[in-house]
Amino acid sequence: MSQFDNVSVVKQANVYFDGKCVSHTVFLADGTRKTVGVILPSTLTFNTGAPEVMEGVGGACRVRLQGEGQWRDYAAGESFAVPGDSAFEIACDEPYHYVCHFA
Repeated sequence: MSQFDNVSVVKQANVYFDGKCVSHTVFLADGTRKTVGVILPSTLTFNTGAPEVMEGVGGACRVRLQGEGQWRDYAAGESFAVPGDSAFEIACDEPYHYVCHFA
């Protein structure tokens, strides 16, 4: 799916890590919450509350989930899941566009 129809968008951006990650929260008609954003070239660590799935829609990244030693590569069109109450490191050499799906 290349777009979300019939959504509400929170106008205030979510800005993290001095602007290296910027997203907007969207709510689908059924109340489902997602964020749509971009991570600029950097290496960042995110903490999660709820489980989430990061869907890459542009660019590429490397990810290391909390407790794992190995980095994994993800390109546009690929997704990775992060458990709730966890963390992950993400490294981007180019802008990485994503949709975050919350469980």
